[in-house]
Amino acid sequence: MRLTCLFSFILLFGAAGLVVFIHLQDPEEIVHQQTPGIKYNMGLQQPKKDCVSSNNQDRRLRKSTADGVATVKLSGSLPSSENMPSKLRSIDRRQSSTMFMKDYQEKGEETNSMKLHKRRRRFVIKKSPILISMNSSTLNLPTLKSDDRNNKWKSLYQIQSRRKQIMKETCSKYKSNNRRIITPYHVSRIFVEDKYRILYCEVPKAGCSNWKRVLMVLNGLASSTKDIQHNTVHYGNYLKRLDGFDRKGIYHRLNTYTKMLFIREPFEKLVSAFRDKFEHPNNYYHPVFGKAIISRYRVNATKEALRTGSGVKFKEFIQYLLDVHRPVGMDIHWDHVNRLCSPCLIDYDFVGKFESMEEDANFFLHLIGAPQNLTFPKFKDRHSNEERTTTKITQQYFAQLSPSQRQQSYDFYYMDYLMFNYSKPFEDLY
Repeated sequence: MRLTCLFSFILLFGAAGLVVFIHLQDPEEIVHQQTPGIKYNMGLQQPKKDCVSSNNQDRRLRKSTADGVATVKLSGSLPSSENMPSKLRSIDRRQSSTMFMKDYQEKGEETNSMKLHKRRRRFVIKKSPILISMNSSTLNLPTLKSDDRNNKWKSLYQIQSRRKQIMKETCSKYKSNNRRIITPYHVSRIFVEDKYRILYCEVPKAGCSNWKRVLMVLNGLASSTKDIQHNTVHYGNYLKRLDGFDRKGIYHRLNTYTKMLFIREPFEKLVSAFRDKFEHPNNYYHPVFGKAIISRYRVNATKEALRTGSGVKFKEFIQYLLDVHRPVGMDIHWDHVNRLCSPCLIDYDFVGKFESMEEDANFFLHLIGAPQNLTFPKFKDRHSNEERTTTKITQQYFAQLSPSQRQQSYDFYYMDYLMFNYSKPFEDLY
């Protein structure tokens, strides 16, 4: 009787062990083990204490020979735990790479059994931006007609040639653009006028509102620049942006349209932006920028100032501008022209200046063959009763700063000063 019970107990114990063994097996592992030609190294690897595992993924861009669109290659290491050994397996199936990590954990010294856990690493491949390779512009400044060569247009044409030459020399000296890759971000500030084939890079506080009015008239959207209100110009979305086109549309227009931008003395442009955004009621710049600036840079700020963001002082504004850890980001109204329009990547055909706006603008309209009755507007549509920001007013604002702050501000806009050939605004700058 005892032998029978003992024999039955052994059979039951063996059957239970077999069930447990089958249960612990991974069905996918069984299939893999039946596949010929694949070997698995089951040896455990102890993690190195001196090495730190990394989750960083190296993204490498490789230009496709088929359509010029970049493809993304991802390579990376899987995370390893410092407390438990791990093993990495690489399986090539259907030309795709799937990475697995096996974590082994000891159950005890008596049983010495291992439990297998599998963790899959998923990579999210984001859609890469369209990359456009540009060698140089195929379009130059329109040539003067025979009857223009002995009048006032000739000197303006020579001025344009000098400005473009200085810009190219500066880019060649300070910028490395051997690849000359232009992305949609680089053309996001460029407006398109298809009828006269114009690309205009918007530089705020350098006549951009009136230039948009001119483009709308050229495009047949209005009969006169005087009929277009400020909000219609900036918020009506009547003008197309270059980044709104597909890759071929961007490439075609960059190579065949006349590209132009108008710039302004950097300090004068900065003061003009400050006066417009912070010295007048504004339901965007006061709560977004004003509150952050006052909170960070004003000692013993009142509750009212912290609540509204109104009354930002010019010195506080400069502190924000020069702070590498700004409490709020940059804005196009005081950003560098070098960043807004990328003149070292895009070969602009015409470079005008705010200081000679009327003369430069009408010369450009003459070159593109615009209607003779269309001239650049002179009116100021915002704060029209207020005096325009001049060199004298600019000096008054910068007199509130210390010599060190003036120098840092000049350094901040140094490339704009150099690229567009503006003189130093103060004698003590170096």
